[in-house]
Amino acid sequence: MTTLPTLKSPRAQKSPAPSLHAGGARPVVLVVEDHEDTRFMLRVLLEMRGLEVVEAADGEEAVRAAESVRPGLVLMDGSLPLLDGLAAARRIREAESLRDVPVVMLSGRAEPDFRASALASGCDSFLVKPFSAAQLDSVLERHGLRARDARAGRHE
Repeated sequence: MTTLPTLKSPRAQKSPAPSLHAGGARPVVLVVEDHEDTRFMLRVLLEMRGLEVVEAADGEEAVRAAESVRPGLVLMDGSLPLLDGLAAARRIREAESLRDVPVVMLSGRAEPDFRASALASGCDSFLVKPFSAAQLDSVLERHGLRARDARAGRHE
């Protein structure tokens, strides 16, 4: 897991670091989730697939982390403290350097209106919780991150 000690700092980063994915190393996924156990589960699943994980526990921290790390993918919970997932997705989309970063909304709210709101806020796709590892793999593939088969230790 990559931790960024400056994420909670009120000082803005001068220039965002490029995603590790762009440099040829492990792709970076920003996991935005206020429940520690869900963040842990996602971190384990993603690291088993050979991905680097950066975590944020609220919407404001998510925006700062996205600007700082420039991830290859953002997995964003819909219900977050300080700034909800919809508003955080909008702010990420407003940043010129982050416009091409895929944002996937993760939510227990499966109502069509909420899904439409997520897509209107700039999310590229929507995954209803609880979801399977196969569904997560499908999302990763759809957004250009090849999931490694954790059991075999190789790409599928």
